[in-house]
Amino acid sequence: MDELVRFGISMKESLLEKFDDSIVNKGYSNRSEAIRDLIRNRLVENEWEDEEKEVAGTVTLVYDHHTSGLSDKLNSIQHNVHHLFLSTTHIHLDHHNCLEVLVVKGKVEKVRNIAERLIGVKGVKHGKLTITSTGKDLD
Repeated sequence: MDELVRFGISMKESLLEKFDDSIVNKGYSNRSEAIRDLIRNRLVENEWEDEEKEVAGTVTLVYDHHTSGLSDKLNSIQHNVHHLFLSTTHIHLDHHNCLEVLVVKGKVEKVRNIAERLIGVKGVKHGKLTITSTGKDLD
Protein backbone atom coordinates (compact mmCIF):
# COMPACT_ATOMS: atom_id res chain seq x y z
CA MET A 1 0.00 0.00 0.00
CA ASP A 2 1.30 3.44 -0.92
CA GLU A 3 2.20 5.92 1.79
CA LEU A 4 -0.03 9.01 2.11
CA VAL A 5 1.71 12.26 1.18
CA ARG A 6 0.58 15.67 2.39
CA PHE A 7 1.03 18.72 0.19
CA GLY A 8 -0.21 22.30 0.11
CA ILE A 9 -2.20 24.12 -2.51
CA SER A 10 -2.39 27.90 -2.89
CA MET A 11 -5.47 29.54 -4.40
CA LYS A 12 -7.69 32.59 -4.10
CA GLU A 13 -10.04 32.47 -1.14
CA SER A 14 -13.09 33.00 -3.37
CA LEU A 15 -12.16 29.94 -5.46
CA LEU A 16 -11.68 27.83 -2.33
CA GLU A 17 -15.09 28.95 -1.01
CA LYS A 18 -16.74 27.87 -4.28
CA PHE A 19 -14.90 24.54 -4.12
CA ASP A 20 -15.97 24.00 -0.49
CA ASP A 21 -19.61 24.74 -1.39
CA SER A 22 -19.36 22.31 -4.29
CA ILE A 23 -17.91 19.45 -2.26
CA VAL A 24 -20.50 19.90 0.51
CA ASN A 25 -23.29 19.71 -2.09
CA LYS A 26 -21.77 16.53 -3.51
CA GLY A 27 -21.50 14.91 -0.11
CA TYR A 28 -17.73 14.84 0.34
CA SER A 29 -16.63 14.69 3.95
CA ASN A 30 -13.38 16.59 3.29
CA ARG A 31 -11.33 18.42 0.69
CA SER A 32 -8.76 15.63 0.40
CA GLU A 33 -11.25 13.10 -0.96
CA ALA A 34 -12.68 15.66 -3.40
CA ILE A 35 -9.20 16.53 -4.67
CA ARG A 36 -8.31 12.83 -5.01
CA ASP A 37 -11.44 12.35 -7.15
CA LEU A 38 -10.53 15.34 -9.33
CA ILE A 39 -7.05 13.89 -9.88
CA ARG A 40 -8.44 10.40 -10.65
CA ASN A 41 -10.90 11.93 -13.11
CA ARG A 42 -8.08 13.69 -14.96
CA LEU A 43 -6.05 10.47 -15.06
CA VAL A 44 -9.06 8.65 -16.54
CA GLU A 45 -9.43 11.38 -19.17
CA ASN A 46 -5.75 10.91 -20.01
CA GLU A 47 -6.44 7.21 -20.66
CA TRP A 48 -8.93 8.19 -23.38
CA GLU A 49 -6.15 9.90 -25.31
CA ASP A 50 -4.21 6.64 -25.71
CA GLU A 51 -5.97 4.76 -28.52
CA GLU A 52 -4.40 1.47 -27.36
CA LYS A 53 -5.57 1.79 -23.74
CA GLU A 54 -8.36 -0.53 -22.60
CA VAL A 55 -11.42 1.32 -21.29
CA ALA A 56 -14.97 0.54 -20.24
CA GLY A 57 -18.06 2.58 -20.87
CA THR A 58 -21.61 2.83 -22.09
CA VAL A 59 -23.25 3.70 -25.38
CA THR A 60 -26.71 5.14 -24.79
CA LEU A 61 -29.16 5.22 -27.69
CA VAL A 62 -32.69 6.60 -28.02
CA TYR A 63 -34.63 5.60 -31.10
CA ASP A 64 -38.09 4.91 -32.50
CA HIS A 65 -38.35 1.14 -32.80
CA HIS A 66 -40.96 1.55 -35.54
CA THR A 67 -38.27 2.87 -37.89
CA SER A 68 -38.01 0.25 -40.59
CA GLY A 69 -34.95 -2.00 -40.26
CA LEU A 70 -33.35 0.08 -37.50
CA SER A 71 -33.24 -2.66 -34.86
CA ASP A 72 -31.73 -5.08 -37.38
CA LYS A 73 -29.02 -2.56 -38.32
CA LEU A 74 -28.12 -1.90 -34.68
CA ASN A 75 -28.00 -5.62 -33.92
CA SER A 76 -25.89 -6.35 -36.99
CA ILE A 77 -23.30 -3.73 -35.99
CA GLN A 78 -23.14 -5.21 -32.48
CA HIS A 79 -22.82 -8.79 -33.68
CA ASN A 80 -19.89 -7.91 -35.93
CA VAL A 81 -17.85 -6.87 -32.88
CA HIS A 82 -19.65 -8.84 -30.17
CA HIS A 83 -16.49 -9.12 -28.06
CA LEU A 84 -16.71 -5.37 -27.24
CA PHE A 85 -20.18 -5.69 -25.67
CA LEU A 86 -20.55 -6.92 -22.10
CA SER A 87 -24.26 -6.24 -21.64
CA THR A 88 -27.26 -4.58 -23.25
CA THR A 89 -30.36 -3.18 -21.61
CA HIS A 90 -33.39 -2.33 -23.72
CA ILE A 91 -36.16 -0.21 -22.22
CA HIS A 92 -39.46 0.79 -23.81
CA LEU A 93 -39.91 4.46 -22.94
CA ASP A 94 -43.31 4.76 -24.60
CA HIS A 95 -45.18 3.29 -27.57
CA HIS A 96 -42.56 4.52 -30.04
CA ASN A 97 -39.32 5.33 -28.23
CA CYS A 98 -36.77 2.91 -26.84
CA LEU A 99 -33.70 3.49 -24.72
CA GLU A 100 -30.83 1.10 -25.16
CA VAL A 101 -27.75 1.09 -22.93
CA LEU A 102 -24.82 -0.95 -24.20
CA VAL A 103 -21.95 -1.69 -21.82
CA VAL A 104 -18.67 -1.83 -23.72
CA LYS A 105 -15.06 -2.72 -22.95
CA GLY A 106 -12.10 -2.56 -25.28
CA LYS A 107 -9.40 -0.36 -26.71
CA VAL A 108 -10.28 3.33 -26.93
CA GLU A 109 -10.12 3.42 -30.72
CA LYS A 110 -12.46 0.44 -31.14
CA VAL A 111 -14.93 1.62 -28.49
CA ARG A 112 -15.14 5.10 -30.02
CA ASN A 113 -15.48 3.68 -33.52
CA ILE A 114 -18.33 1.32 -32.65
CA ALA A 115 -20.14 4.01 -30.67
CA GLU A 116 -19.94 6.42 -33.60
CA ARG A 117 -21.25 3.75 -35.97
CA LEU A 118 -24.22 2.99 -33.70
CA ILE A 119 -25.03 6.63 -33.00
CA GLY A 120 -24.77 7.46 -36.70
CA VAL A 121 -27.36 4.91 -37.84
CA LYS A 122 -30.28 6.65 -39.54
CA GLY A 123 -33.21 6.66 -37.13
CA VAL A 124 -31.21 6.99 -33.91
CA LYS A 125 -32.63 10.14 -32.30
CA HIS A 126 -29.86 10.59 -29.76
CA GLY A 127 -26.74 8.75 -28.77
CA LYS A 128 -23.93 9.27 -26.33
CA LEU A 129 -20.70 7.50 -25.49
CA THR A 130 -19.51 7.66 -21.90
CA ILE A 131 -16.03 6.30 -21.30
CA THR A 132 -14.44 5.44 -17.99
CA SER A 133 -11.48 3.49 -16.73
CA THR A 134 -11.32 -0.24 -16.18
CA GLY A 135 -9.82 0.74 -12.83
CA LYS A 136 -6.62 -1.24 -13.36
CA ASP A 137 -4.35 1.79 -13.13
CA LEU A 138 -6.22 3.77 -10.47
CA ASP A 139 -5.50 3.69 -6.76
